[in-house]
Amino acid sequence: MTSLGTFALLFAPSGQGAGGGITVFLFQIAALIAIFYFMLIRPQRRQQERHRQLLASLQRGDRVVTSGGIIGDVVHLKDDEVTIRSAESRLVVQRSNIANIVNRSVEPKPQ
Repeated sequence: MTSLGTFALLFAPSGQGAGGGITVFLFQIAALIAIFYFMLIRPQRRQQERHRQLLASLQRGDRVVTSGGIIGDVVHLKDDEVTIRSAESRLVVQRSNIANIVNRSVEPKPQ
C-alpha cells in the first residue's frame, strides 16, 4: 500500500465516528454566534441605550456637540428637532444627531 493509501485510511470516517463531525461543526457554529453576540451585538446595544438616555435627558441650556462636530447651546427642543445656538447663528438639527452633552447649565430634573 502506498503512503497516500495509508493516509486516507487514517483519516477516513469510521462507522461510529461519522456523527461526531456534525456535533463538532454545530459546536463551532454555536461558539461563533456566541463570540459575535458578546463582542459585537451586546456592546452596540448598550451604546444605543446610553445614547437614547442622553437624548431623553437633553434640556435647554445644555452645551452639546453634534455628530458633525458643531458645538452649541440648546435653545429650543421639539420631539425630534433641537435648535442650537452656535456663535451667532441658530441651527435646527435632528435630535438623533446630538452626539454628546459637553456640560450642563443646571442639573437635570428628576423624572
